[in-house]
Amino acid sequence: MNKFALAIFLAIAPTVFAQQQTFTVNPDASQVAFALGGSGHHVNGTFHVQSGAIQFDSAAQKIAGSVVVAAGSGNSGEAGRDKNMNHDVLDVDHFAQITFAPSSYKGTLAPSGDSTIQVSGTFTLHGTPHEIMVPMQIHIDGSSLTAKGSFTVPYVQWGLKDPSIFMFKVAKEVGIDLTLTGQLTH
Repeated sequence: MNKFALAIFLAIAPTVFAQQQTFTVNPDASQVAFALGGSGHHVNGTFHVQSGAIQFDSAAQKIAGSVVVAAGSGNSGEAGRDKNMNHDVLDVDHFAQITFAPSSYKGTLAPSGDSTIQVSGTFTLHGTPHEIMVPMQIHIDGSSLTAKGSFTVPYVQWGLKDPSIFMFKVAKEVGIDLTLTGQLTH
């Protein structure tokens, strides 16, 4: 490499490398909320985020990593319903994790403040991968990042058991509200 090329590389290297960041999710500050409609009732609950690390390059709009949710952590506030959800619907004995692995995003990710992006990736539920797109609201404040997104999971269409019984019918799709909070590192 000649001296001129080396000088140019050294001049732009900090800018190029500064674009690559890792978002490490804090599981205790993050949450997956769900809402399931039904005839005569509506169920709300949460799942626990186990871990998450997302690497992204805002200059090249590249993204990779994963967010892992404990499938057996579903809590709707009613033990019998949760037992049915965990064992009969989610089959947590065989499928202990629900994951999302982002593969790309569209939109501009601001270095600080608020941004709106569309994240595409693979959502694995019950051991089966599904391609989805999640609109995300991102807030960056120094080294802190919060990502919020909402999407719908057509769980019956994806092969999971319909928990409806007799007169108690539930929706075939569940709404998900995802809030991930954590730290950014370069």
